[in-house]
Amino acid sequence: MAKLLAFFCLFSCITVLFLCSISAAIDDNQDQQVYVVYMGALPSSEVYTPMSNHMNILQGITGESSNEGRLVRSYKRSFNGFAARLTQSERERIANMEGVVSVFPNKNLQLQTTTSWDFMGLKEGKVTNRNLAVESDTIVGVIDGGITPESESFSDKGFGLPPQKWKGVCSGGKNFTCNNKLIGARDYTSEGSRDTVGHGTHTASTISGSAVAGTSFYGLGNGTMRGGVPASRIVSYKVCTWLGCSSDSILAAFDDAIADGVDIISISVNMGYASAFEEDPVAIGAFHAIAKGILTVNSAGNNGPEPQTLESVAPWILTVAASNTNRAFFTKVILGNGKILVGKSVNTFDLNGTMYSLVYGRSAVNSSACSVESAQKCEEGCLQESLVKGKIVVCNSTDSLEALANGAVAGISLNRTPNVAFVTSFPLSALSQEDLDTLVSYIKSESSPMATILRTEESYSQQAPVVAAFSSRGPNTIATDILKPDISAPGVEILAAFSPEISPSSSVYDTRRVKYSVLSGTSMSCPHVTGVAAYIRTFHPHWSPSMIKSAIMTTAWPMNASETGFVSTEFAYGAGHVDPISASNPGLVYDLTKADYTAFLCGMKYNATTVKLISGEAVICNGETLTRNLNYPSMSAKLSGSKSSFIVSFKRTVTNVGTPNSIYKSKAVLNLGSKLTVKVVPSALAFKKVNEKQSFTVIVTGSALDSKLLLSANLIWSDGTHNVRSPIVVYKSE
Repeated sequence: MAKLLAFFCLFSCITVLFLCSISAAIDDNQDQQVYVVYMGALPSSEVYTPMSNHMNILQGITGESSNEGRLVRSYKRSFNGFAARLTQSERERIANMEGVVSVFPNKNLQLQTTTSWDFMGLKEGKVTNRNLAVESDTIVGVIDGGITPESESFSDKGFGLPPQKWKGVCSGGKNFTCNNKLIGARDYTSEGSRDTVGHGTHTASTISGSAVAGTSFYGLGNGTMRGGVPASRIVSYKVCTWLGCSSDSILAAFDDAIADGVDIISISVNMGYASAFEEDPVAIGAFHAIAKGILTVNSAGNNGPEPQTLESVAPWILTVAASNTNRAFFTKVILGNGKILVGKSVNTFDLNGTMYSLVYGRSAVNSSACSVESAQKCEEGCLQESLVKGKIVVCNSTDSLEALANGAVAGISLNRTPNVAFVTSFPLSALSQEDLDTLVSYIKSESSPMATILRTEESYSQQAPVVAAFSSRGPNTIATDILKPDISAPGVEILAAFSPEISPSSSVYDTRRVKYSVLSGTSMSCPHVTGVAAYIRTFHPHWSPSMIKSAIMTTAWPMNASETGFVSTEFAYGAGHVDPISASNPGLVYDLTKADYTAFLCGMKYNATTVKLISGEAVICNGETLTRNLNYPSMSAKLSGSKSSFIVSFKRTVTNVGTPNSIYKSKAVLNLGSKLTVKVVPSALAFKKVNEKQSFTVIVTGSALDSKLLLSANLIWSDGTHNVRSPIVVYKSE
């Protein structure tokens, strides 16, 4: 069989070489770009050498004797594939080759806490139960923008040697040193593993940063900064720069992380839109990770609140939305008439209460270059320096940098992200449209309008948790019967470690350098859930990734719709807000195996040949698998047709991880306005022992279903101690 495989590879490459020699001259004149060639699981044959096969394919396609300038990366440790510079016609020919799952362009994906862990219930010290021996043996791989190795958050004081299972390296480049906390680093950007953006340091410290007392951002958020699992080990895989995060780098990082021996992968990176699984580098990498028992946690995206903006959609990924905590930052604007307007920003600059002249951008127009409308928004080149210098400039947009560039002492802008504050590069407050209009009216009514901006203050009384406006929403546009996001976690105004290589506002006008800073995004909520997953794993090291995911989802705090419509329902927060303590003792879990995911792919209409390549195992797709029957912790169905009444069923199996001789009874709780009938068969489940499995069917009937509003309920299994909750969502296509 091995000889046959070797002969087939040789024969196919010779054939391709002959066919491609005819068109090679034509291809020479075509533009080349980097494409990722995904070939699924690694063949099990010992004689198969991925690198040689990849080179042979390239040589056959290009007709070139040397492909040193063509091959960008070869994936050979955890799955099969390569990245190469190809013309469009070469891409098409490779895509049609046997053994190739997909060929897609190498795209740039985008990078999408002193109080947050306390807010979630995972408190410091002996108040929180921990299994430190296993926690210290836990390795978290962070695929991001690098790390700052000198940060106190990654101090290895008190740490022993890395776990014996660790097979990775410390290859961070010049002036980069690992230790017994930061045990490894790899760079895929040619910049070295050092974080020059701040993002990777922030996410890594949120997950497993060592406790550092007395941290703050210029006095804001003062307290002890720590990660969710401070005794765990961290590994940095740098795939991102200021230009973005390339697909080929992300796949290379997954390829290495899986083989290096990490236990959990955290990646706060998204494509900007949902993509087919075989063309999504995060979905590809995560599939091969979960096949090896490694959970991948991914950010939902920052394109909310519009529906169908969710970017992380694969069921084998734990997808995280962003919500707030009870702490909020706010910045007051004091007008000359004594009126106070409260805006959002993280402003650490102090004007000492001094009043300055106010000028509206449209009144300072550089008429030789711009219109009044452009000046009103403070667009680049549109302000006249002599009219703004030394004044507070009001901009009817989110950008005040042009005011700063022209000598303004401070700025007031429009806040389009409600309840979210961002670090500013000079004194600034972002107001709601209503308050900005009030300010403009004041300016127009006064001959000499004046104002001052105060330093940012903090409050601990805001309503929480509420999903952030920027957090991407469902429904899932690829796997329409899988509810996404899965969970929500703190992602607004999070204080964590930062890189001194860049200013905290990322502005060229900002010369400050800090060790800790405040960031917002699903990039910040993702590492919180990674930390929770690692925490659960310390108590249940033999649980599968799906069991950990189920525990997180079924024990979440229920969240209510904050507004009307799709954007504030389960399509915003999934199962609810993560609850670390409850998740460590869920009672029942919904488990999934690799075979379940391959059957799901069959249900998604992938053919058996493709599924076999992806999984590396023989598969029979019988066409009878319904994706809604994947043993997922939530239940969702997208219905079509003109009828408003419906009946839909879900089949599920739960595993007892609580106590033996337990009986769980079912209860359905309808959400406000949902006209549903939920029947569970059987309505009670009796477990004699731990790890015993029991199956059931949920039958949902209802009416008044329209395309503008989903219907939802919660199924709760309870034994009197545990409450295992699963959201049920039924919605209709347009």
